[in-house]
Amino acid sequence: MTVPDFRDYRLTPPQYDDVAAEYSRLTKQLEAAGSSEAAIAVVEKWDALRRRLYTWSALVNIRFNQDTRNAEYKKAREYCDELEPRLTNLAVAMKRQLIESPYRAAVAKRFGAHAFDLWKCDVASFDPAIESDLAEQSKLAAQYTELLASAKFDFRGESLTLSQITKFAENPDRAVRHEAAQLQWGWFGQHQSQLDAIFDKLVRLRHTMAEKLGYKSFIEVGYQRMQRTDYGQQDVERFRAQVREHVVPLAAEIRRRQAARLGVEPLMAWDEGLHDPAGNPKPQGDHDWLIERASEMFRAIGSGLDEFFTGMRARNLMDLNAREGKGAGGFCDTLPEFGMPFIYANFNGTERDVLVFTHEMGHAFQTYLSMNMPLTDYLLGTAETCEIHSMSLEFLTWPQMELFFGADADRFRKLHLTTSILFLPYGTAVDHFQHLVYAQPHASPDDRAAMWQEMERTYLPWLNWDDLAHPASGRRWQSQIHVFKYPFYYIDYALALTCALQLWVRAAEDRAAAMQCYVELCRRGGEAAFSDIVRSAGLASPFEEGCLQQAVEHAYRQLEPA
Repeated sequence: MTVPDFRDYRLTPPQYDDVAAEYSRLTKQLEAAGSSEAAIAVVEKWDALRRRLYTWSALVNIRFNQDTRNAEYKKAREYCDELEPRLTNLAVAMKRQLIESPYRAAVAKRFGAHAFDLWKCDVASFDPAIESDLAEQSKLAAQYTELLASAKFDFRGESLTLSQITKFAENPDRAVRHEAAQLQWGWFGQHQSQLDAIFDKLVRLRHTMAEKLGYKSFIEVGYQRMQRTDYGQQDVERFRAQVREHVVPLAAEIRRRQAARLGVEPLMAWDEGLHDPAGNPKPQGDHDWLIERASEMFRAIGSGLDEFFTGMRARNLMDLNAREGKGAGGFCDTLPEFGMPFIYANFNGTERDVLVFTHEMGHAFQTYLSMNMPLTDYLLGTAETCEIHSMSLEFLTWPQMELFFGADADRFRKLHLTTSILFLPYGTAVDHFQHLVYAQPHASPDDRAAMWQEMERTYLPWLNWDDLAHPASGRRWQSQIHVFKYPFYYIDYALALTCALQLWVRAAEDRAAAMQCYVELCRRGGEAAFSDIVRSAGLASPFEEGCLQQAVEHAYRQLEPA
């Protein structure tokens, strides 16, 4: 198949009646199947339908984020928000039918038993009774996206978006850092009531859905939606305990040394983004220059990344620069109908541009290698598995960082390792916070702010907001997209980072073997559960006692050699 330029991608929006008719035919064919071969043929036809619908939904999401002010894109997103719960109902009914099919064993043998584990999660987390609630949830999430995209700042002669103003967190001038932080958090303070209201509606709505599904709280639903088939809340709680015991003290020491290097006492929240008095290392060119260097990097790395990146460039499958009206954050989405992924970011001229780029390219490369998986369910792994692909590529590209940072490449590598350790307490705090929130769904916005303050005292005890009133009130989390849009998707980064650090160590010992392992990991996509994928790569599970401690302490020793 010839893959067109992304700008020319078009798919006719599906009509519910047409899709329902297709599902009706598939259902009848499965009921009438007289052999395992006939049942497998039905699954293959169903999967082709799902790939088409998945691609259309992804296109709608990408284009809306590219320009949240575009009336056509917004209308398409609203149509998608209304339609998707109804399509989910049709898909879940098919999954239930397959789970109960007399040909289940044959289907599992052909496509893998893991699909049935995933489908059970989908069945357990959906009922037609919550269709309208899901549509409302999507509308509220879109309100949040649009609100953040509307933020605009006039600062130091520039007109900046929320993504762009964060670059000043790394400015060597402390007064500039403070002033930028005041503007950024001042905007959140001005919109506090809107943000509180959106999140309050989301929490209560999700709790209502959980009750309709027969659960005590949304926490159980959240784990089912994340398709966590091989671990549960107790495993995550043990991991959080390891973070508190082994990582928080190391992170506190990193912050203490950072304050000493910067010559500030105490270290304030607006100081935390700067790790070197001379300024953090920055890419030595703009967007176009960075893309040219990326081509050189992937040619040097090989392993298929070079041909893949060439194809991404040729088809305009990247949107990386920040601009007014563009949704915040970065992501990768896959377009199975066209056989390619798409990556999205908001470059702001900091070292984060290189990290976000390599991170999203890790996701993209995995989906590209997995595009011919026999089921749509396997195109992506569950979230913690997917984040191994992305975070590992951040580390596996280290030998090429001179291309972006020149003589500052070692400073970049040290900064990357530093911020990786520092991320673990924050990422864990976000997860713990969400568990508290959904365990008490009728809490007030101020109660939730108090919950977050407790998380900061527990996981980020060095944090000092001083005169930044909004985050000091316990509302820093309002800038975290995942809290609003992707409940319980955050501990996944911490779990994956524990695995990625192991691959980083392996690459230092035998780079060729590490790259081969990485490519095979990507090829497997989501064909198995997280623990199985990790074991297949010869990595220790983050839930194993001592795994996190060993990975983090090794990284810390590299930062502060004896």
